[in-house]
Amino acid sequence: MSNNETTLESLSQEYRDTIPSDLRRTRSFDWYLEELQEYPKIARSAHQRVADMFDFYGTEYDEEDGVVEYKLASEDPLEDGENTFYGRVVHEAIHGFVNKVKSGARGLGPERRILLMLGPVGSGKSDFDSQVRTYFEDYTSRDEGRMYTFRWTNLCDVIPDQDPADDVVRSPMNQDPIVLLPEKQRRSVIEKMNETLDAPYTIRNEQALDPASEFYMDKLLAHYDDDLEAVLDNHVEIVRLVADENKRQSIETFEPKDKKNQDETELTGDVNYSKIAIYGESDPRAFDYAGAFCNANRGIFSGEELLKLQREFLYDFLHATQEQTIKPKSNPRIDIDQVIVGRTNMPEYRDKKGDEKMEAFNDRTKRIDFPYVLSYENEADIYRKMLRNADLPDIQVEPHTLEMAGLFGVLTRIEEPDASSISLVQKAKAYNGEIDETEDIDIKKLREEANEKAEIGEGMTGVSPRFIGDEIAEAIMDSMHRSRMFLSPLITFNHLEGNLENHGSISEELFETYYRYLELVREEYKERAIEDVRHALAYDVDEIQRQGEKYMDHVMAYIDDDTVEDDITGREQEPDETFLRSVEEKLDLPEDRKDDFRQEVANWVSRRAREGETFDPQDNDRLRRALERKLWEDKKHNINFSALVSSGEMDDDERNQWIDALMEQGYSQEGAKEVLEFAGAEVAKSEMED
Repeated sequence: MSNNETTLESLSQEYRDTIPSDLRRTRSFDWYLEELQEYPKIARSAHQRVADMFDFYGTEYDEEDGVVEYKLASEDPLEDGENTFYGRVVHEAIHGFVNKVKSGARGLGPERRILLMLGPVGSGKSDFDSQVRTYFEDYTSRDEGRMYTFRWTNLCDVIPDQDPADDVVRSPMNQDPIVLLPEKQRRSVIEKMNETLDAPYTIRNEQALDPASEFYMDKLLAHYDDDLEAVLDNHVEIVRLVADENKRQSIETFEPKDKKNQDETELTGDVNYSKIAIYGESDPRAFDYAGAFCNANRGIFSGEELLKLQREFLYDFLHATQEQTIKPKSNPRIDIDQVIVGRTNMPEYRDKKGDEKMEAFNDRTKRIDFPYVLSYENEADIYRKMLRNADLPDIQVEPHTLEMAGLFGVLTRIEEPDASSISLVQKAKAYNGEIDETEDIDIKKLREEANEKAEIGEGMTGVSPRFIGDEIAEAIMDSMHRSRMFLSPLITFNHLEGNLENHGSISEELFETYYRYLELVREEYKERAIEDVRHALAYDVDEIQRQGEKYMDHVMAYIDDDTVEDDITGREQEPDETFLRSVEEKLDLPEDRKDDFRQEVANWVSRRAREGETFDPQDNDRLRRALERKLWEDKKHNINFSALVSSGEMDDDERNQWIDALMEQGYSQEGAKEVLEFAGAEVAKSEMED
């Protein structure tokens, strides 16, 4: 049998290797007390454990934006990047979420609030919430995130009316075993724990036992003449607690039901009718701790579409947050410890925000805006992830396809800038990081102005990635049906335009605006396609290098007020201003900005030299583009433009060379033909007119 062969034995061993070694093992309370002194963190609160979880999987600090990127979101180490999150604004939202959890871990207030993630549909807030729950499950299964609870045993030996089926009863709320200690003794233990605790917070636990456990404790203490040691030695076992959403254990997801059928017992628990005949209705043993708050104890409560709940139903959250207790019908209050997370969309938020009767609830929420991605490259990454996680057919996605789809999405989300400053597309490019040092665009100011204009914040409205992703998927299938084994921007544009009015979340008054945005994207793509075709028609790597070296020689001489050696005569001469400007004008660089640009590229070259790297104009995007465009101007008179608009077969040697050059840029053969016909005709037309 080969080492790679899958057998039941190997699968069984793999399963055993993934579960905690002490999952089924019981321990004594004495063992737990000793463990607390050595590893105080096992008694952390829910906020403290979740806060540590984010750091455990790795962090990276972005100094420029002042934001911590948490790798469980930015890299998804558990699933090798399958569920990653993209975009500056999204990581800012995640950073804000974690900061509130960490503040709660220190007891600064957010531990008594609902962390309400607010965002438009498809912004990723539900995916992030799910990711947090998934990682919490994994973290609590590891030694670093372990937690324990307890169970009562041999109850029938002491309590006469105890149902034999309840001889062993697990802590209904999965409470930390430390709550078994009376308040004074518990405080003493915790003080010693905090002396050795290496953390930015202190351990606290002032909870009372849940009513059923308190009942058992009272009965057992009475039996043993208040000998706590005898109770804990004979009737308490310590067990490992691992969060498990499917088992509703320390993780609970709560979804609103039909408003007419909402019942607060879904949150707080209800009478266990099967036990009433045995214990009686008022007996705490007859209560069923199956409410969502009960199940989430020690972990995470996740409320989906939280604000769709009726106002009266939301009142249960007031005690759950501020007082960290729940109050079931006809039962005592029960202490809870959990991170309460809610998610909601814009319409529900607007409705509840304006409701004066919701003032107390709103005061107990910490809003975290979860906007759409505002960088079209990051938006394209979302679509790449979608395609990567799917069974993608043997079809090639052509250059610019996902980026241009992303650009359309971003245009619908950003606020229109002042027409006298920059265009909408320029703003989108600025948000994409395409503004360099010489362009007078203040991105921070753009964001501030946009957030002042927007009702809640920029990126909280617009077309969702889900809609665009659906159209990309439909375009792929349509291409396959037509035996076109490539997906191009032109095909994608057609699907976006054709289905805008069929999408239920896009209001009719936005149709005209969104069609205009599509035209802006078409124009942007045309410019990029033309650039690709020009690149294919005239590109010469060696010539780019030569021209780049010549440009830098003249720039350095210009800056140093020096001379440069003539390539032909070998004589020293002044820097060739005509040549320098012939390059710079290809970037539409005005005369009064030339010095800034020349100093910029000179600094870039000097920095590379200090790092031991040779000069390569390909590594400087602006310089490369300028040199490519100059090369085009120098070579275009040798190009047969009539061949570009020929309607004949594409088997001409010259045309095939152009197609090969486009394929080197990432196009498929058929995609190269399409872009050559689309943009080549534009190139030929403009050059023939010139």
